Amino acid sequence: MKIAITGKGGVGKTTFSGTLARMLARDGYEVLAIDADPDMNLASSLGVETPPRPLAEYKDLIQERAGEEGGAFIYNPKVDDIASKYGVIGPDGVRMLVMGTVDRGGSGCMCPASAFLRALLRHLMLKDKSAVILDMEAGIEHLGRGTTRGMDLMIVVVEPGARSLETAERIKKLSSEIGVTNLFAVINKGGSEKVIEMLNKLGIPVLGEIPFDTQLMHADLEKQAPIEVGGEAVEAIGKIKEKLTVIVEEIRAEKAKEKKEKEEEKKRSEVK
Repeated sequence: MKIAITGKGGVGKTTFSGTLARMLARDGYEVLAIDADPDMNLASSLGVETPPRPLAEYKDLIQERAGEEGGAFIYNPKVDDIASKYGVIGPDGVRMLVMGTVDRGGSGCMCPASAFLRALLRHLMLKDKSAVILDMEAGIEHLGRGTTRGMDLMIVVVEPGARSLETAERIKKLSSEIGVTNLFAVINKGGSEKVIEMLNKLGIPVLGEIPFDTQLMHADLEKQAPIEVGGEAVEAIGKIKEKLTVIVEEIRAEKAKEKKEKEEEKKRSEVK
């Protein structure tokens, strides 16, 4: 499964991403957690003490893989060895990569670094029972760059508040334009009744709600991963994880069915 976590800044994306990654690893998944947020806080949520160097800083590597003479670039650079070479292994066996910030002249930039990082997400080779959890930057600019193409689903973390819901609405619109059709919401910090009503109007199904929990603040102050501290919020994420794994399996089964039907249709056409 490939899952992108997005939403407005400060809504709890990183806490959710890191805890979800650890829970999937404890369930036996081979997990790759990717920090694509310029703030680069996923390591603390995972419990990784020494995060890896951001990929965007490997200028020579990016130029070698994605650059060409005269300022051109290779749209599909070789990336199949990146996770093993440039990631670190954290608690519960979660492998972590940090993307870092990419210099760009505007949304949709096609520079070698952007092409390299997009290709990494698109072409990650997954084994059975493996998962990629992508902690996105705040807002919607990543959608304009198409970074999240190829993800199985996207989860927008929403907190009670008009701006958070406005971001969810824009994400809904833009995600459909780049082919991300499976968009779900997780409500953080309580106050779900009105938020659920608004999300239903937007056509964004809700996976679950994470209550406001002082244990998360305690974990942050003690520099511990939330899953190590526990509490109501972590328990709620566990329930969301259970629901999520079922949904992903349904999505992948449907994709496999569609692929098989297309192959059979192609064979029938060739026979005719």
